[in-house]
Amino acid sequence: MDIAVILTRRYAGSEWVLDGYDYAGLTWLSDTVKPSEAALSKVWASVQAEIAAEAQAKVDAKLSAIDKLKALGLTVEEVQVAFGLSA
Repeated sequence: MDIAVILTRRYAGSEWVLDGYDYAGLTWLSDTVKPSEAALSKVWASVQAEIAAEAQAKVDAKLSAIDKLKALGLTVEEVQVAFGLSA
């Protein structure tokens, strides 16, 4: 479980400090109630799923762009050169 990732995604706007990687190193600075280790653990799977979905969406968007370029008769390389993009 990556506590920092969970807190960044699920507790945006909260202030905290994490010394190390374990819950014991979490110092809660916000006025809200500090989430329990069990609460963080409970949402970890959904946070991982979100991260995986975001990564897949980037792959899908790139493949879609490549398909559109091909439909226009362009190659990926031609677009990269035209816009100064690296491969």
